[in-house]
Amino acid sequence: MFTDKVQGSGWPAVRARSTHLFRRGNHVFPAGLTRSTVEKDPIPIYLTRGEGAHVWDADGNRLLDLNNNFTTLIHGHAFEPVIEAVGRMLKMGTCFANPTEHEIALAELLVSRIPAIKQVRFVNSGTEAVMFAIKAARAYTRRSTIVRFVGAYHGAYDWAEAGQGGAMTGSHRPKLPYPGAPQTIADDVLVLNFNDAAGVEQAIKSRAEDIAAILIDPMPSRAGLLHPAPGFVATVSAVAREYGVLVIADEVLNLRQGFAGASARYGLEPDLITAGKIIGGGFPIGAIGGRADVMAVFGVDNKAPLVSQGGTFSANPVSMIAGKAAMDALTIEAFDRLERLGDRARTGLTDAALKRNAPFSVSGAASLFRIHPGKVAPASSGGATMPAEEAVIMRALSRHFLASGILLPFGAAACLSTPMTDADVDTVIATFDDFLEKNSRTAWERQ
Repeated sequence: MFTDKVQGSGWPAVRARSTHLFRRGNHVFPAGLTRSTVEKDPIPIYLTRGEGAHVWDADGNRLLDLNNNFTTLIHGHAFEPVIEAVGRMLKMGTCFANPTEHEIALAELLVSRIPAIKQVRFVNSGTEAVMFAIKAARAYTRRSTIVRFVGAYHGAYDWAEAGQGGAMTGSHRPKLPYPGAPQTIADDVLVLNFNDAAGVEQAIKSRAEDIAAILIDPMPSRAGLLHPAPGFVATVSAVAREYGVLVIADEVLNLRQGFAGASARYGLEPDLITAGKIIGGGFPIGAIGGRADVMAVFGVDNKAPLVSQGGTFSANPVSMIAGKAAMDALTIEAFDRLERLGDRARTGLTDAALKRNAPFSVSGAASLFRIHPGKVAPASSGGATMPAEEAVIMRALSRHFLASGILLPFGAAACLSTPMTDADVDTVIATFDDFLEKNSRTAWERQ
């Protein structure tokens, strides 16, 4: 390998203010931060503001943002329609115990766009959305077991998180999510491989009487933005219907793949869909939607619900009105433009790697892309797991981008936003090519 030779550009940069803030944070937060997903290299970069496709850090550096709060800000930062809508709402009140018209308006939009959604409940995060979808599936089917796929991320609920890191050796039982987690979690979670249609069919047939739902991200992001193989989603839908198993499509991230979402894009036929991120316009939100008969577990007329779901800030009017403003601006034309920009990015990055004979590949769809340290994009979640030597390469890549004024998440899982231009995408491609050029003579030729 060439990891001892790989080069970045001008790293480390001096970020005195971020360093100061991190020292302060270490006094009040475990490990100095209040979110484990924030990157440290060796310190986090603290941000002060954002506008359009760019953010500014605490030391005044302007950066093109390819993170967008983990794919949330599809319109970038300080989106004017959201600013205006939220500004009006702040003068009228920020939260009430009673419902408002704003939650109806956002729900109507989702129902009108997403074919599988007939009714909706709002919560405060994607984790909550998945948690209540699992509860709904269990209450509806009167079964407890959840099927999920290796490597996919579904939030921090125990039964959704178990198995993200794979299965126990020689079984479909999940690795538990943290020390001390009840062993019984493993009894109720079945871990399968994404794109293994035969494996799904066999597993469902063998335990159908216990399985409440199949939890699936149509293009699992944490597992590498894997494309669903031809026939895989059709098998998932068909086998689930045959055995009375519900399909939960986790589109918290991948709803951004099109006007009607990711399930519609790939032909998946879910009974429940979880959403979040882009539907909140930059404010905390989550949603569970799906078939009316399944959603009825949350309440019918004056009967006590099978699943009680509330939340002090669920459906708060600020998130509702911000989400509606953001989603109204996501027209078919806006999605078409994002698709074109995404194609431009993925093609340009791939061509750069081919031109340099560099061991990199690119996956993704719509406004999402991920750069992989290998000549072939992974076809399974295992292929997206980076050994130490590849992690060194990808860290150098992120540093190179940062030094070039681009915020690229470690692991190079990136997203585009509507204020980005062709020129922005071309800058991303040129920066990647520059990284490859700096390393081509010392590294790639040795492969």
